[in-house]
Amino acid sequence: MTNLNLAASHDAFARAKQLMPGGVNSPARAFGAVGGEPVFIASAKGAQLFDIDGNAYLDYVGSWGPMILGHAYPPVVDAVRSAAVGGTSFGAPTVGENELASLIIECVPSVERVRLVNSGTEATMSALRLARGFTGRPLVVKFAGNYHGHVDSLLVAAGSAAATLGAPNSPGVTPRAAADTLVLPYNDPAALVAVFAEHGPQIAAVIFEPVCGNMGVVVPTKEFRDALATQTKQHGALLICDEVMTGFRLSLGGAQQLLGITPDLTTLGKIVGGGLPVGAYGGRSDVMAHVLPEGKVFQAGTLSGNPLATAAGATTLRTLRDEPPYARLDALGEQLQTGLDQAATAVGLPHHVARVGSMVTLFFVDEEVTSWDVAARCDTALFAKYFWAMLRRGVYLPCSQYEALFISAAHTESDIQRTIDAARESLAEVAGG
Repeated sequence: MTNLNLAASHDAFARAKQLMPGGVNSPARAFGAVGGEPVFIASAKGAQLFDIDGNAYLDYVGSWGPMILGHAYPPVVDAVRSAAVGGTSFGAPTVGENELASLIIECVPSVERVRLVNSGTEATMSALRLARGFTGRPLVVKFAGNYHGHVDSLLVAAGSAAATLGAPNSPGVTPRAAADTLVLPYNDPAALVAVFAEHGPQIAAVIFEPVCGNMGVVVPTKEFRDALATQTKQHGALLICDEVMTGFRLSLGGAQQLLGITPDLTTLGKIVGGGLPVGAYGGRSDVMAHVLPEGKVFQAGTLSGNPLATAAGATTLRTLRDEPPYARLDALGEQLQTGLDQAATAVGLPHHVARVGSMVTLFFVDEEVTSWDVAARCDTALFAKYFWAMLRRGVYLPCSQYEALFISAAHTESDIQRTIDAARESLAEVAGG
């Protein structure tokens, strides 16, 4: 197995560290969880990435989820090009905003009205403010290992890069900001019942990932889903489904449609922008009526509804609606899940492979992962060795044990088999020390 030539990436990273904190604009990109230095990408096409040293990789990051149709999908590229010719930003309403909003409402049954923003973090931040404004209550319930963006009040017991870097409670988040957030274990209905019994009249909302991807793929039990629905309804709190990652990925209507969940508010990002910066929050019409200028809950954004972003997002959602890839993505996911499980079993490595549709995680732990307490027992050092072994074999995985990998519609059965073959070799390598 030859080592990768990453000389140009090394030089680029050395320069980046002089310019940006840690040399990156998002901490997950720094390879901090796996060691070494990040790969600098030059371009991408379909299911492949190409770095600045000329190496090619099968990509299972997909820009951390948005690229469900594959990189540089021609209709999306054409839509962005056409929009850019007409101007890149106006700070005024456009028909493109109507088109994207209409598609979101059409695709996600629980969303009656929607507001476009610029990121998933902005969507969750805005949804929480709206929930507090609508209910007149201060408290929010979240779950350990669920990541909802870098909002001060939610950066408590978070997953994703925060968990990977061992800093779920970030400096700069004041005790007062965190005091209004109650953190519970995921998949623990009894804990949810208990917190509502104690704090029910003060709880504005419960926010959760309907399928977790930020502590690896974790699925909510039916008992947990039922408790979320009954407790929020009984106590007059709003249920917020964070579908920034799962929206339009697990089905056209997201994880909530797949699992039969009906939230009061939904937050969206990633796929909704087709690879450009877009987020959205929406839900019940009576709740959304409280957003300024119709209501009094303030939220604004200079670039919200940007014409390039709405063009990319609308083209992506129309494609997913008119040419749904979900059955094929599920089949590819099953193929990969089975292959990874067999490869890890063959070399005797403790593991659990979790999957929902096109989201997959190979956990290096010897039990099913149902919560952050279990996920935290994973062998992250072993994962780091596995990550680099796969990268040397031309497979680009998320650089953290606590991130889901994503399959795109551009992947083929032969791509999946090549990945399984690489995993078989890589797992044998790391198992041998």
